[in-house]
Amino acid sequence: MEIFADGACSGNPGVGGFGAILRTGDREKELSGCEVMTTNNRMELMGVIAALEALRSPCHVRVSTDSNYVVRGMTEWIQGWQRNGWRNSQKKDVLNRDLWERLLKAARPHRVIWIWVKGHNGHPENERCDRLAREAIGECRSSAAGAGAS
Repeated sequence: MEIFADGACSGNPGVGGFGAILRTGDREKELSGCEVMTTNNRMELMGVIAALEALRSPCHVRVSTDSNYVVRGMTEWIQGWQRNGWRNSQKKDVLNRDLWERLLKAARPHRVIWIWVKGHNGHPENERCDRLAREAIGECRSSAAGAGAS
């Protein structure tokens, strides 16, 4: 199983979206979503979370993202955060703890390899995920504008 994920934000904080592609063999599924007020890092996390939560059974997964925050968080920082009561190296509360805990839970049944890819550099799946995230931002804005018009 391959997962590609990206997040985007218009303003930071601001309207945010995520996009993800799940691929196994020649089958693919696209996911996206948005939040009216969020941050880029939260959307980067949500892209991966949504994809992992969509898996129905444990499997080997390659997660590719252009977010160093997600990759380094899962491969370098998270054990220390947990050991230190969810405090970072500056002894401050870890930002986005709720999503890090959700990501840990979503990843737990799987054997995950975390791969960083350079963003906005022509990587086809990363570019697709970026488009999905930006389209989700547009949909969120349209929904919010429509809700305000009633």
